[in-house]
Amino acid sequence: MQPLQKGDKKLLNAWAFYDWANSVYTLVITSAIFPIYYSALFKTRGNNFVDILGYHFKDTAVISFVTAIAFMLVAVLSPILSGIADYVGNKLAFLRFFCYLGGIATVGLYWFTDANFILSYTIYLFGLLGYWSSLVFYNSYLPDIAYPEQQDAVSAKGFSMGYLGSTILLVINLVMVMTASSNEQAIEMMRYSFIMTGIWWVAFSHVTYYYLPKGASTGHKVTKAVVLDGFHELQLVWKQLQQNLPLKRYLAGYFVFIMAVQTVMLVAAYFGAEEIAWETDSQKTTGLIISILLIQLVAIIGAYFTSKASSKFGNIKVLIFLNAFWAVLCLVAYCVKTPTEFYSVAGFFGLVMGGIQSLARSTYSKFLPETTDTASYFSFYDVTEKIGIVIGMSIYGVIDQITGSMRNSVLFLCVFFIIGALLLLRVPKTKNN
Repeated sequence: MQPLQKGDKKLLNAWAFYDWANSVYTLVITSAIFPIYYSALFKTRGNNFVDILGYHFKDTAVISFVTAIAFMLVAVLSPILSGIADYVGNKLAFLRFFCYLGGIATVGLYWFTDANFILSYTIYLFGLLGYWSSLVFYNSYLPDIAYPEQQDAVSAKGFSMGYLGSTILLVINLVMVMTASSNEQAIEMMRYSFIMTGIWWVAFSHVTYYYLPKGASTGHKVTKAVVLDGFHELQLVWKQLQQNLPLKRYLAGYFVFIMAVQTVMLVAAYFGAEEIAWETDSQKTTGLIISILLIQLVAIIGAYFTSKASSKFGNIKVLIFLNAFWAVLCLVAYCVKTPTEFYSVAGFFGLVMGGIQSLARSTYSKFLPETTDTASYFSFYDVTEKIGIVIGMSIYGVIDQITGSMRNSVLFLCVFFIIGALLLLRVPKTKNN
C-alpha cells in the first residue's frame, strides 16, 4: 500500500482508532470490572489485607503501590526504548510489542486469585506496563500524522472513539455479569471479561498498524551506547526546553495536574467500592458499572466541547478552567457518601476528564519545535506523566494505608489541581495556544 500523506483523513482516522482498541483496558480493567472483581475477591476471602514479603498491606493501598511500581518501570524504560526506536527507525514495532504484552497480560488476569498474590500482582503489573509503554509510541505519532491546526480535533477524536468503543465492550460485560444466576457465576463472568478485553485490544489495533507509517529501517545494530542514548536524548530535550519557555512552563503545570488526573482515574472505582454506602453487593456492582458508563458517555461530550472551546479561548485558558473545576470536584468528592451523590459527581468527572486529557496531549504537540525527533519529545512527555503518577499513587496509597480511608487521600488531589492551574497561568501566550 502507498504510504498516506501527513494530514490525510484516512491516516488520522487510523491513528485515532488505536484509542478504540486500547481504551477497553483503561475502562474494563482500570476503571470498572477489575476493581469490582478485586473488591469481591477480598470480601469472599474475609479480610481486606495482604501479606507480601513480610509486610501487611491494606488491599486498596497495595494496588496503588503496584500501580506506582509499574509507572516507575515505564518512566525508566520509555527513554531507553525511544532511543532504540529512533536509532533502528521503526517505532511501530515497539508500539505493537507493548500492545501484545499488555493484551496477553490482560487475558492473564483471568488467573488473578488470592492463591498466589505475587503472581497475580505481577500479571496486573505487566498489563499496566504494556498499555502505558505503548502510549509512548502512539502519542509520538501525533505530530507526524497531523498538522498543528488538526491536532486538537484528531486528539479529541481519538479519545472520543476510545470512550465509545470501550463503552460497547463494557455494556457487553455488564450484561454478562448482571444476567449471571449466582454471585459465583457473576465473578466468573468478570474473569471472562478480562479475556475479551485483551483480545479486543490486540485485534482492533491492527487497523492502526495497517495505515500508520512503518518507518524506514536503518539496519543499525543495538549497542550499549544506543540503549543509553535515550537518556542522552532526554538531556538534550531538557536543554532545549531552556530555550523554549512556553513549553518548559507548560510541562511544569502539566506535571502537577496530570499527576492528579491520572490518580483520580486509577482509583475512582476502588473509592466507589469502598467509601460509598451501597445497600447490597448487587447494587454496588451495578452502580459502579453504571457510573463508569456515565463517565465514558459524558467524556465524549467533554472532549468535543473542550476542543471547540480551545479554538475560541485558547488551550491554556481552557486548561486553567478545567483544573479549577477539578479542584472543586475533589472537594465535593470528599463529602460524597450515597450512590446518588456518587453518580452526580461521576457525571461531572467524566465531563472534565475527556476534555483535559485530549487537550493536554494536543497542547504539548503544538508547543514542540519543528523536528523529526518526535519520539524523544514524547518520551520526555511520557516520563513527566509517569513520574507524576508514581508520586500521586504513592502518596495516595500511603495516606490510605496510614489513615485506613481513601476519602482522606482525595483531599491532596485538590491541592495539586490548584497548583497546576497557578503554574499554567505562567505560560506565555503564543500563536498556537
